[in-house]
Amino acid sequence: MGSTIGFIGLGNMGAPMAANLAQAGHDVRGYDVAGTTAEGVAPCASIEDAAKGADFVITMLPNGEILRDVAAQLIPGMSKGATLIDCSTVDVESARSVAADAGAAGIGFVDAPVSGGIGGAAAGTLTFMAGGDDASFAAAAPLFDVMGQKAVHCGAAGAGQAAKICNNMILGITMIGTCEAFALADKLGLDRQKMFDVVSTSSGYSWSMNAYCPAPGVGPTSPADNGYVPGFAAELMLKDLGLSQQAAEAADADTPMGALARALYAQFVENEDGLGKDFSAMLPRLMQRGRS
Repeated sequence: MGSTIGFIGLGNMGAPMAANLAQAGHDVRGYDVAGTTAEGVAPCASIEDAAKGADFVITMLPNGEILRDVAAQLIPGMSKGATLIDCSTVDVESARSVAADAGAAGIGFVDAPVSGGIGGAAAGTLTFMAGGDDASFAAAAPLFDVMGQKAVHCGAAGAGQAAKICNNMILGITMIGTCEAFALADKLGLDRQKMFDVVSTSSGYSWSMNAYCPAPGVGPTSPADNGYVPGFAAELMLKDLGLSQQAAEAADADTPMGALARALYAQFVENEDGLGKDFSAMLPRLMQRGRS
């Protein structure tokens, strides 16, 4: 028998995740401030309506401030013993604050940001990085099995966000490095396919090169082969790199490459033409530039 699930945030990621839960036999009620819906999901008129009587409430929201506001509306109306699962990517402190509020109300909490993008959300192949106590993670695990292919319990509340922030800092840095290498290869007269053949099987291999190559026509199909229509938008990478630097400042951690990657994506998104493009569109940006 399926669970009753309230799902708050039916955007590009939340809608397919909610639809997969409904298809698996769960009773899913959804709410989105923009009025969007998802297949098989019963629309609700408010956050409170979606949460009332639910065994689980899942949120997929833009930032920590919105998460805190939504949680303040959700938690008082949730049933004791229910579990709140936040799949947003937010700052660690917001996750820990909501966890504390949920715990005080007798509600379980898991911060569970995801990796895998829109395609992974639709296919049910996301990876969840989860933080929370053992009981809350165990309760949420069957839902992770529906929405994804892997869930890693990273530690206490906030640990899921910490893992996501660290992962995406690596991703932003390695994508820039990969794009720089292709731009340099072009100017040295090195064929892109030959470069891929070498690097993808040598010490320079990475997910950015091997699975998500920023050069069109090289490697597996990626957003580069579709005019850089986003699989993961540059502005979302900028957001995550900003979170990494916020966390690094709070933890007194030296992250010079992360800081530089954030600055480059800020320039690309805010002052150039990166808004609305995939984060791998850093390649054509670099190709147009000389050494300065």
